[in-house]
Amino acid sequence: MNLYNTLGFLNTIFILISLIGVFSQLQKIWKRKKDLETKDNSSELLSLNQFSVSFLAYFSFFIYGYSIEPFNHYIVWPRLIASLLLGLILFEIWQDRKNKSSTACLSVAIAIFILGCLGLSFGNIYTDESKLISSSLIVVVTLLIAQGYYHQIMLIARSGQTGAVDLRMSQFILMMDISTIAFALSMGLSDGWPLFVLATVSGITKLIIMFLFRWVRLSKTAQQRRNAYLALT
Repeated sequence: MNLYNTLGFLNTIFILISLIGVFSQLQKIWKRKKDLETKDNSSELLSLNQFSVSFLAYFSFFIYGYSIEPFNHYIVWPRLIASLLLGLILFEIWQDRKNKSSTACLSVAIAIFILGCLGLSFGNIYTDESKLISSSLIVVVTLLIAQGYYHQIMLIARSGQTGAVDLRMSQFILMMDISTIAFALSMGLSDGWPLFVLATVSGITKLIIMFLFRWVRLSKTAQQRRNAYLALT
């Protein structure tokens, strides 16, 4: 087994581990729905922006994986599963909030998912144009990830609490990001640069969120902001 296949296999394992983190976030929402005190606010402080962009990130790599030659099974199938889980989170946020933003984000996610799967079913002829389109999509998604996670980070920083945000999700996805960077380098930067760029940006945002979990517990500023936030809610 060469380095590419070894790192691809390891990356698949870490992606599957990251799915445990995504599912943990989903479970936290379900748990809050059952709790009488939080059932009407099960998605508290979850950034719709961030989870919509996370869905796009996973799904753009699903498209990228079947657009390059050869078809990259290491990229395609784990990202498809992740996209489904994040779609469920968007559904739960929509159920909790039932506002225009959550409806629009869920509708767009469903439409993109259907179109992407149709592309997999009927777009089996490799073209340079499809690779260019999928690479461009990943660049756009990378910028959206930076913006989306900035929004999530600011929600935590301003409120002094983490709400429904799940720490394990960030921890597991960070592990995936590190393995993705290694896998991208093994592919060669000519093919792997979209993976490298997105995973690097994603990893940095996860480190910041993990730090904020510690900051919320220990910082007096966080306590003051938390008290102010609770007084307004």
